[in-house]
Amino acid sequence: MRKHASSAAFAVSFVAALFASQAQGADSSNNSSKGNSPQAGESRIQREVRHELVTLSRYTVFDNIAYRVDGTQVTLVGQVVQPVLKDDAGKAVKGIEGVTEVNNQIEVLPLSPMDDGIRLAVFKAIYGDPNLSRYGLQAVPSIHIIVKNGDVTLEGAVMNEMDKEIAGLRANAVGGVFAVTNHLRVDAQI
Repeated sequence: MRKHASSAAFAVSFVAALFASQAQGADSSNNSSKGNSPQAGESRIQREVRHELVTLSRYTVFDNIAYRVDGTQVTLVGQVVQPVLKDDAGKAVKGIEGVTEVNNQIEVLPLSPMDDGIRLAVFKAIYGDPNLSRYGLQAVPSIHIIVKNGDVTLEGAVMNEMDKEIAGLRANAVGGVFAVTNHLRVDAQI
């Protein structure tokens, strides 16, 4: 009998919480339909820009694309290995509803067999490390390796300061690397 009473109490609590969350959702949707605030539109555009960029078919760990949304204008920055990726990013963002202008400032990295070799060696050094290999299992790996004229820049995010340091050390140990700039940020949420 006690078991049935606690199950019933749980069910009543669950249903009450469900109705409360639906009522909150209705209130917030009514508020947003009364007047779309510029902040709500900008937030939606930011989410859609991020989605479009991370789903680009040619986007790899050797590219870094960032963006800034100012109202209905989007500025793209970063570095890519293939010129077509710069074009793809601009086209994808221009297709988002509400975007009126795209300022595509993405840098196309110079063609260099030496840099290509460094990219692969740094990739193996970082993602081959037992402490860092888990970052390579993500749909979009969170450590990006940018190589320009022998200089390596690490972009993206790791879960803790130790992983950031290990990534920098692994990149620095690769032959042919002139300098390493570690821009990895620590984000325990990834």
